[in-house]
Amino acid sequence: MDYKEAGVDIEKGDAFVEKIKSKVKKTYGARVLEGVGGFACLYDMGEDRILAAGTDGVGTKLMLAQKLGIHNTVGIDLVAMCTNDVLCTGAKPLFFMDYLATGKLDVEAAASIVEGVVEGCLQSKAALIGGETAEMPGMYQNGEYDLAGFCVGEVYKKNLLGGDKVKEGHTLIALGSSGAHSNGFSLLRKLIKDDETSLLEMALTPTKIYEEELRPLIEKGLISSAAHITGGGLTNIARVNKNFDYKINFLPGLDDISPIFSILKKRSNLEDKELYRTFNMGMGIVLSTDKPDEVMALLDKRSSWVIGEVVKGAGSVNVECLGFNY
Repeated sequence: MDYKEAGVDIEKGDAFVEKIKSKVKKTYGARVLEGVGGFACLYDMGEDRILAAGTDGVGTKLMLAQKLGIHNTVGIDLVAMCTNDVLCTGAKPLFFMDYLATGKLDVEAAASIVEGVVEGCLQSKAALIGGETAEMPGMYQNGEYDLAGFCVGEVYKKNLLGGDKVKEGHTLIALGSSGAHSNGFSLLRKLIKDDETSLLEMALTPTKIYEEELRPLIEKGLISSAAHITGGGLTNIARVNKNFDYKINFLPGLDDISPIFSILKKRSNLEDKELYRTFNMGMGIVLSTDKPDEVMALLDKRSSWVIGEVVKGAGSVNVECLGFNY
């Protein structure tokens, strides 16, 4: 079984984004620097100040939380999925808002969810300044809920990361993930049985937030871009700048990353190309830099790896070490 057979069509999602881009751009003014298609949106506030904004959810990972009755981790996922996108612009997260929709409000479960959101905001150093809770009987069954989040950050132009700063010959460095994060769960849920509680709990490991690792790299001007490895896996690297190719000649081994990935590889029986497009496979962020030694000196060597380089091309990710490309 692959991701598409599990119900998620990545190509169709990409086609949707392309279809709406021209319509959405009709709303842009001169202050919009980056809109649909980037990791986060950019809005010029003048005086070299730029706002970065991102929104996301947790996806069907929520179904595992609801099945196990463990609600205090998915709030961290919610914050992480939004703030990691904002961090990819170089921005410092300022504030966060959440949206909880449910069939019937369970006060204890909702309070537990918010505990996770608070923890995520503490990790990302963002203020949780508001949110919305909606009871929608008939839309959701009792015990079911969905989450969405919204993060706004600020970056000065000198610290702005992006594709225009990426150059041929830049080194690619991957930062380790904490597990499956919040992508690929429509497939993952079909690969773990309902009675495999320990595996289900492992799958619930919250998404890592990269504020602490990225902030010194950004402030010291050591990196040119950052790609959040979410839906689409390694293909996200090319979203930074499609005027180059990205050659991958090293990937962390399965023994060096969360054991959840060995299980997913074995049970899904996916070819490597599909596996690395569905899951992050132990890599949550991929950086580009012309100062790899200085960057690696500031990172944990056990969970960061030099994986390749930027080369001439037209937007492909060439995974040479495994023999395929996107």
